[in-house]
Amino acid sequence: MSDAEISVPALRTFKDGAIAWITIANPARMNALTSAMWESIPAQIKAAVADPDVRVIVLRGEGDKAFSAGADISEFESARTGDGARSYDALNDAAFNALIGCPKPTIAMIQGFCLGGGLGVALCCDMRIADETSQFAIPAARLGIGYNARWVQPILAAVRPDQAKLLLFTGRRFRSADADAMGLISQLVSKADIEATVRALAQEIADNAPLSISASKFIIDEISRFPEDPDMHALDAAVAKCFASNDYAEGRRAFLEKRKPKFTGA
Repeated sequence: MSDAEISVPALRTFKDGAIAWITIANPARMNALTSAMWESIPAQIKAAVADPDVRVIVLRGEGDKAFSAGADISEFESARTGDGARSYDALNDAAFNALIGCPKPTIAMIQGFCLGGGLGVALCCDMRIADETSQFAIPAARLGIGYNARWVQPILAAVRPDQAKLLLFTGRRFRSADADAMGLISQLVSKADIEATVRALAQEIADNAPLSISASKFIIDEISRFPEDPDMHALDAAVAKCFASNDYAEGRRAFLEKRKPKFTGA
């Protein structure tokens, strides 16, 4: 890849065995997300989901200074006024929905700044592993932005309503320990250990039965979103699919033979 290609803000995917690493690459602007980058998120997720070899998706920022500082503010004058604001929100919404609806496990690996839309992206992932340099904020109130109601749901899936209000009312920046205490992140690790920790976690998940993980993800998300009326028929069907799978037979055989199972996702 040429230096010119590297300098162009983009999302870049690298596959390492069963793990797809999607990098938010715009280091000159602390990995801020341009309109084109927002637009590419659904396609990147779709490609990883379609790849039968990929079992876990990890999102990270280029370098170690920022996961993402959020939406590229240089585009706000044109992209976030009038009709442009609605179109921009639609790009954000499609990106968040692609992550929320992804049937494969997703992990956000967070170093440095994780702000605004960057935090929105991280909150749409199943897990957030952060190091001690990480900082978190949603500065919508400081910019006069109305924070889309659809994007509050991932916040409330992570933190209590009063903590969500603290986050949105103040626009305050929270350091890693405070974010951990709030519940914004799943695990706090040292800067030296974060990549190894994320890689080990992703591989541990990838080694397990894909249908079982997919069913668990579906069940947790469905009950979390619709606690009063989850689609129990669909949830039961997901569980039944696991019991009818070759992987269930393989898991039983491996247990009896005292060996590591080899799951295929079928």
